[in-house]
Amino acid sequence: MRRMKLEEVYPHVRGESGKLYRKNHPRSNTPDRDRTSTSPGIKPQSPHLRQSTIVRVVSWITGTLKQRQFTLSHVLHHSYYMPIPSQSCFLHYLVYANILITWPYHPTLASSIISCTPSIPVDRISSSLGRCAMLGSSFVRSFPPERGALDPILCAGGVDNSRKNKNEVHRNYDPNLHPFEAPREYIRALNATKLERVFAKPFVGNLDGHRDGVSCLGKHPERLSWLVSGSYDGEVRTWDLAQCRNLRSFQAHNGYVRGVTFVPSGQQFVTVGDDKTIKFWNMEGPMWGEEEEPTNTILSKTVLMDISYHRKDPLFVTCGEQCQVWEETRNEPIRTFQWGTDSIHNATFNPVEAHLMAACASDRSIILYDTREIGPVRKVILKLRSNKLCWNPMEAFIFTCANEDYNLYTFDTRNLKQPLTIHMDHISAVTDVDYSPTGKEFVSGSYDKTIRIYETHKGHSRDIYYTKRMQRLTCVLWSLDNKYILSGSDEMNIRLWKARASEKLGVLKPREKTALNYSEALKEKFASHPQIRRIARHRQVPKMIYNGQKELRTLKEKKKIKEANRRAHSKPGSVPYVSERLKHVIAEEH
Repeated sequence: MRRMKLEEVYPHVRGESGKLYRKNHPRSNTPDRDRTSTSPGIKPQSPHLRQSTIVRVVSWITGTLKQRQFTLSHVLHHSYYMPIPSQSCFLHYLVYANILITWPYHPTLASSIISCTPSIPVDRISSSLGRCAMLGSSFVRSFPPERGALDPILCAGGVDNSRKNKNEVHRNYDPNLHPFEAPREYIRALNATKLERVFAKPFVGNLDGHRDGVSCLGKHPERLSWLVSGSYDGEVRTWDLAQCRNLRSFQAHNGYVRGVTFVPSGQQFVTVGDDKTIKFWNMEGPMWGEEEEPTNTILSKTVLMDISYHRKDPLFVTCGEQCQVWEETRNEPIRTFQWGTDSIHNATFNPVEAHLMAACASDRSIILYDTREIGPVRKVILKLRSNKLCWNPMEAFIFTCANEDYNLYTFDTRNLKQPLTIHMDHISAVTDVDYSPTGKEFVSGSYDKTIRIYETHKGHSRDIYYTKRMQRLTCVLWSLDNKYILSGSDEMNIRLWKARASEKLGVLKPREKTALNYSEALKEKFASHPQIRRIARHRQVPKMIYNGQKELRTLKEKKKIKEANRRAHSKPGSVPYVSERLKHVIAEEH
């Protein structure tokens, strides 16, 4: 019988010239071609076949095993199917063509070839395999134990790996670790920071209806949506913030409404005015057809400037010519404090240490009182007068005061010699300040027509709010849910702002919460990066604010230059260095 060649048995195998062999096939309608169609100089039985021939042979074997249901033993034993002289040459060409790299996906392929070729020595197999630099450990594991194990060193025999190891790049196959994790997170943090500035729309709405400037605001201790406001014409209004509507309004005092506060139960609120009266009002309001009347009225002997209620007990403090502590059921103060000052325009109870209170006096001093003592406890005098004081609701010994010198000062009652932090950025007198419920931030209002939000441990504001119509700020509040800020100003409007300008209002889905938390974590991680820091802190401010800040910076630089010149041309030690924090505190008294 004549030995049939590969192209005669399987006509779909391509030859050297790339053409399809279809010679003398019974199913082929193609006429016979000349046997010299293969590449010249390459004999079918030559042991020096080209690599392309080996690739075609292996592809033919793979197709045979899949389509014809042949076994590898059958293919190897019937060598007349293959255009190579022997099985040993076949194995040699397989290794030479780097076909063994596919053997990890066919674990039985190597063992089948060796079991079907018993005449090939193991050393020759190993030397042939050594020519394949990409040989994996799966071939060694699949080697039949009866033929002897292949040494991994022999599998790499004769191959110079110095250049390969020198240029080797570490590959990380752990799906949880990404080779470009840091650059990818940086891009996400950059995009999150940009989107935060794009969606920064802090203004929510306004409450109008007052016929004069808003002088004071009071927030309900239990209900987030209830608000009370007083104006310069003596009118008091109650508001429903959820619906942005006025619940009721009435004339409470003759002249200014100096202060308004709620009792701890929230059923009543108390107002003081220029008419020297303290009035208690029901929050619910009168029945239909009844006139608005206070439930209790207390007449004071002195002018009243402010009022603050005790957090738990039925006590409240008023200030004016002197600081007085009152009880609800009495028409006379139960205790009076005075420390050589003309007047006190602000007094506040400590929300944590309820027996402690602080007051701002007209002689530029801040006075601490203890209701259990007979007189004041301590006093600190600043360069200029403080307009408002607010205690930190989470730290009993920390308070912040709004000053006339455009700054805010955070003090620790245990050391009043210098402030903990000086909060700058305003370009005019700061009129009011209020802490967030978390105690980590506070909001301030100023005569420069802007609202600024500060972090307690930082000297510069993290955000600034303003509108074209908003005039000088008289009062600010931070809501008890830590989401909104309320402001009252001279142009008779109460405005509602978001505490975080880009925060999405409403109910968030779990996926949205996860995405927002992830973005916040990335922004915090890359907060110190120059590009992200520049985008995060950039704000568009009115021209008046920009020029004012520039002028203040120029003045500070001139003072530094002047002080440096004086120090350089004076006797050493005669012009001492003074810390910025110590410059604003004049004295501390006990």
